[in-house]
Amino acid sequence: MNPVEFAPQDTALLQLLQRLEADAYEFVTPTPLTHSRVLKRKGEARDLRDVLGWSCPFRDGLLDHELFALLEAAGALERKDGLWKSTLRASRVHGLLFLHSAYPTEAEDAVFLGPDSYRFADFVRAELGTRSWLGQVVDVGGGAGVGALTAASGRNAREVIVTDVNPKALRLARINAAHAHQPLIAVEAQGLEGAPEGCDLILANPPYIVDDKGRDYRDGGDMHGARVSLDWAREAVGKLAPGGRFLLYTGSAILDGGRDELKAALQDLAAESGVALAYRELDPDVFGEELENPAYADCERIAVVGASITKSRAQRPQS
Repeated sequence: MNPVEFAPQDTALLQLLQRLEADAYEFVTPTPLTHSRVLKRKGEARDLRDVLGWSCPFRDGLLDHELFALLEAAGALERKDGLWKSTLRASRVHGLLFLHSAYPTEAEDAVFLGPDSYRFADFVRAELGTRSWLGQVVDVGGGAGVGALTAASGRNAREVIVTDVNPKALRLARINAAHAHQPLIAVEAQGLEGAPEGCDLILANPPYIVDDKGRDYRDGGDMHGARVSLDWAREAVGKLAPGGRFLLYTGSAILDGGRDELKAALQDLAAESGVALAYRELDPDVFGEELENPAYADCERIAVVGASITKSRAQRPQS
C-alpha cells in the first residue's frame, strides 16, 4: 500500500510509524486503571514514550522537530494550559506497531487498544498455529486492526477485511496495515453486515461489558454484556464457507452457581446450526470492579473466553 493513497494527515501518521520503527520504539498499553495511576505519578512527559505511550502532556522542545512536525501535520496535537498533548498513542503488539486513541478513551468514537487486544492477539496466534496461508479474512469490529494484522502477519492471505462502525478506527486500521505492508480493505458497517459470503476466517473481539454510557467499543448489550458476542457468532455461522472458522475472543459473566450463560447459548447455536464448537476460559477473572455495577448483581466473576466455531465441509456425493 503506497503512502500516496492517503490524505496528507494520514501520510504524516504513516511517516510517524516509520520513524518510531526506525527508533525501535516500544510501548505496551496497560489497563485504564493502571494507566491512570502511572500518569498521576509521571506528570509531565520526559521522553517520547511518555508522549506517545503514557499520554503525558509535554512542553515545547521536548520532541525533536521531525516528530513534532509529523504530529502537527496529522492534526494529532492539542494545546491546553501551555502544554501539548498527543491525541493518539502508539503501542506494539507481537512486533507490530499500532496507532490508537490517547488516554483516557472516554469519547464514543475512541479507538481502544489494551490488555484485551494482547490476549486477543495471543488467542488468534494460538488458534492459527503454523498455518502459512489464509483465504479471505474478516476482522469484525476490528478497531485498530490488531486481529486482522496478527492473523495475516507471516501468512499469505488472499484478502484481509476490517469492519467497524467507527470511521476513526478504520482510518487508523488502514494506516497501521500500510505500515505493516499488509493490503487491507476497510468497511464501515455494523456487525457482520460488511462481511462477504463464504469467508474462510472471521475474527471478532466484541465489546462484552455492560456500559452505562453505551459506548460502541465497550458496551456488549444484555446477557450481562454477552449479547453482541452471541449475535455476531450467529451471523458468522451464516457467512462462513464450508470448512471456515469463526474465532471469538470475548468475556462472559459467570452467574451465581458457576453457570456460563454465553457458553450455554453458543452450545445451543452449535447444535442448531450443525457447527463444531471449541470453548475455553482464557482468564478466569477480569474487570472485577464491574461487579459493583447493579447489572452484575447475580454474577460471581467475569471471565475472558475463547470460542472457535468451525463449519463442516460440504459432503462429497456418493459414487
